[in-house]
Amino acid sequence: MTTNFVEELTWRGMLHDAMPGTEEHLLSGMQSAYVGIDPTADSLHIGHLVGVMMLRHFQLAGHKPYALIGGATGMIGDPSGKSTERNLLDEATLAHNQAAIKGQLSRFLDFNSGKDNSAVLVNNYDWMKDFSFLEFIRDVGKHITVNYMMAKDSVKKRLSAEAKEGMSFTEFTYQLVQGYDFLHLYREYNCTLQMGGSDQWGNITTGTELIRRIGGGKGFALTCPLITKADGTKFGKSEGGNIWLDSERTSPYKFYQYWLNTSDEDAEKYIKIFTFLPKDEIENLVKMHQEAPHLRVLQKRLADEVTVMVHSQEDLDNAVKASDILFGKSTSSDLKKLNEKTFLEVFEGVPQAEVTKEDISNGLDMIAALAAKTGFLGSNGEARRELKQNSISVNKEKVKEDYIISSEDLINNKFVLLQRGKKNYFVLVIK
Repeated sequence: MTTNFVEELTWRGMLHDAMPGTEEHLLSGMQSAYVGIDPTADSLHIGHLVGVMMLRHFQLAGHKPYALIGGATGMIGDPSGKSTERNLLDEATLAHNQAAIKGQLSRFLDFNSGKDNSAVLVNNYDWMKDFSFLEFIRDVGKHITVNYMMAKDSVKKRLSAEAKEGMSFTEFTYQLVQGYDFLHLYREYNCTLQMGGSDQWGNITTGTELIRRIGGGKGFALTCPLITKADGTKFGKSEGGNIWLDSERTSPYKFYQYWLNTSDEDAEKYIKIFTFLPKDEIENLVKMHQEAPHLRVLQKRLADEVTVMVHSQEDLDNAVKASDILFGKSTSSDLKKLNEKTFLEVFEGVPQAEVTKEDISNGLDMIAALAAKTGFLGSNGEARRELKQNSISVNKEKVKEDYIISSEDLINNKFVLLQRGKKNYFVLVIK
């Protein structure tokens, strides 16, 4: 039993273009489709998420999803949207990356249920590695004209006057290799649909053309819009680079913060694309948000849903606790539960001073901690005044002048958090 996949994508704002007849084809019974994934890193980033979400919706609609790891195409480099050629990867690196990516995909796609529409992972290196150059240009190349290939936007842009680098023959042939993937999957697995970002339309339709000319059949194409941010900056990037799904590359705290900090306009768009919440629930959340935007209902629900989906409920709980340390009410014990990486991320950019282990084991008095040893406050006199006014905290707990900082105050055996008032933080680093 299948449901209307195209209709689902449409209301979620995930449909950019589809070849005529695609919706009818999918409604005629269970079909197979694939999305290509670039294996140039051992983790997906949130820029990949739209394609993965499309595969998941496809499976939920009763169809069979194929995730294609581009082991061969990753060795060439897709010219779409790029202005320069990429570095080529060796086989061992690609194998490592593929294994890591499959682990991440397993959080979204059901590979192991044994049902007819279980997801399948394939790697185009498996069928391209034994293809000789002569065989390829004879069996594939002769079916597509250079005129046809030159008409593609991805090629035109790279050959335009603005592109100084030009385009190598390797990248020019990329669309033929990607097109052959579609033909291979059509022949071997009866895969009739390729999906991808709107910048992939040219490459995908080259595949449908090969299926028509060589396979004597019909393939379909469907693309999603490229995700943008309302302010014009690039989606999926932060100051530190990509937002990765791997918790070692991007911590769950930073991941959660990225979604929490989206604008109202973007949150309304993203909650449809990056969650599986049903339409009526999303409409209700949007209404609640419009009535009280300052509560940031949409951003909070979006951040919650995506963090649990990519990481876990425990990771979300820890990210919320870490966020509350800066913006809410939290205690010394909450602080001490943070690992070193998350602590440093929460207090990124906060001034620091080093004190020795000896200082702490001997007991560090508050005047020294605030002024004489650290320079957090301008003078010993200022330190005394602030302590008298009850505005100084150690690890989020108010202290008086007679308080002594000891090894019991250490966070991760390495840090002590000082605070003046609500917003002035200072970190002691014990060396």
